[in-house]
Amino acid sequence: MASVMTSVRDLNVHYQIINPQAEKTLVFLHGFTGSTKTWDEVIESFEETYRIITIDLIGHGLSDAPYIVKRYSMEEQVELLHDFFEARRIPSFTLIGYSMGGRVALAFTMKYAEMVDQLILESSSPGLKTEEEREARRKSDRALAEKIEKYGLDAFVEQWENIPLFESQKKLSESKQQAIREERLSQRVVGLANSLRGMGTGSQPSFWGDLQNFTKPVLLITGELDKKFQQKAIDMKERFLYCKNVIVSGVGHAIHVENPQIFATIIEKHLETI
Repeated sequence: MASVMTSVRDLNVHYQIINPQAEKTLVFLHGFTGSTKTWDEVIESFEETYRIITIDLIGHGLSDAPYIVKRYSMEEQVELLHDFFEARRIPSFTLIGYSMGGRVALAFTMKYAEMVDQLILESSSPGLKTEEEREARRKSDRALAEKIEKYGLDAFVEQWENIPLFESQKKLSESKQQAIREERLSQRVVGLANSLRGMGTGSQPSFWGDLQNFTKPVLLITGELDKKFQQKAIDMKERFLYCKNVIVSGVGHAIHVENPQIFATIIEKHLETI
């Protein structure tokens, strides 16, 4: 695996790549407080027939964390990814995104559908349906961003790992929980705070009305214990034209963390049937 730093749209972007000469490409986008490291166990399962690219989104991992909030907007994330792929002459790929990374993946797909062979979303959504919902979420995201800036990363991670969304992760081994904690603690205050302000669920456009326009295969993966995103996947499946929804038993929001082997197997089987 090669770890690479490159410049895109005047920002340093970190990514990792495996099998760069392979013909078919899989691109993985992590969630909030994550990085390329979150995919390490998943990508071990794939054969060498795929080029695999994992990317640190802006404000996360080793990529830049600018102080200008506008650089974190969903529109900016989409253009940054587009320029990244154009520069590397990767015309098409399977795009895989988790949670926040899934929202970025979907936003990219809605604008550059011709580049996405198929879309795989893990525990994600097309945003919020009404302006009232978006405004309420923007307000809560701004409050959380200010809290991160005021009290620091350690206090935030302590709170974040104990929210109900990640309750099922407490069943993981101590070493696995510690690895997740260290990945979260490796982030930067400015990167997390501005990610909330710039590309939080309330700040991004709603894509609920656009899903039917994507005519290629979509796979939605959710955890049995994550009822909120399970329902979102059910609602999304009704709108996509060609969509499969898989619910993984015994896990919550982050299937790829709680059971990376079954997560990779689901993707492999899906790719084989397309």
